[in-house]
Amino acid sequence: MSNQPLLFEKKEHVAVITLNRPDQLNALNYELLNQLDTLIKEIDQSYKEIRVVLVTGEGRAFSAGADLKERLTLNDQQVRRNVKKIRDVFTALEKLRQPTIAAINGYAFGGGFELALACDFRFAISTAQFGLPEVSLGIIPGAGGTQRLSRIVGVSKAKEWILTARKMSAWEGVSSGFLNGLEHTVEDLYEQCFDFAAEITTNAPLAVYQAKYAIHSGYHVDLQSGLDVEANAYEVIIPTRDRKEALEAFKNKRKPVFVGE
Repeated sequence: MSNQPLLFEKKEHVAVITLNRPDQLNALNYELLNQLDTLIKEIDQSYKEIRVVLVTGEGRAFSAGADLKERLTLNDQQVRRNVKKIRDVFTALEKLRQPTIAAINGYAFGGGFELALACDFRFAISTAQFGLPEVSLGIIPGAGGTQRLSRIVGVSKAKEWILTARKMSAWEGVSSGFLNGLEHTVEDLYEQCFDFAAEITTNAPLAVYQAKYAIHSGYHVDLQSGLDVEANAYEVIIPTRDRKEALEAFKNKRKPVFVGE
């Protein structure tokens, strides 16, 4: 296994990002965050080739969160730098035009939990555990946890999880709506995630991207503003080659071949 803190590979149209610090339970240090920041920018520009992004961890953890051993060596200004970096990187991940899937292969605590929250979809193994323990460490979630969790599971449940610093089971993740699916083994988890990704990649990529954009941009505004967002997103699709290809395929009773143009 490589000594790099982050691994990347592409399987057809799916990019796989693997956090690769298994001995540290894939804790998020500054080096890893910088590499992830660069990789996200590269993926965003590779939207023709990469149509779905899958994020997972090496070993028995998805990510245990911020590297607390590293934090012990930092002064207050460096802590602010690290927290801003993780916040900005997760926001960049959330804003990727490509749909993102968290394949949660084990523990997901603190920043690791927030990384999963920044993805569009979340699947996990049945033994996975989740939590935001920050208040038990004298801090609060600082990489989107207080904001994204409430939008996924509701305000009351988010307060319950955050203010108690409680660890949740994968079954609680499913019942709360945090998880999209559950499997009993890592192998089955990855198979489920790739099958789900394939359902997305068979569709017109530019249409997928604009649909994701419309949902994200319109979710927190009034209905009329949201409808305007949708109309503008639709306008982008009208002149595309893929839209015309879909009509030709329908006319000729064949499957369309989408190229992302």
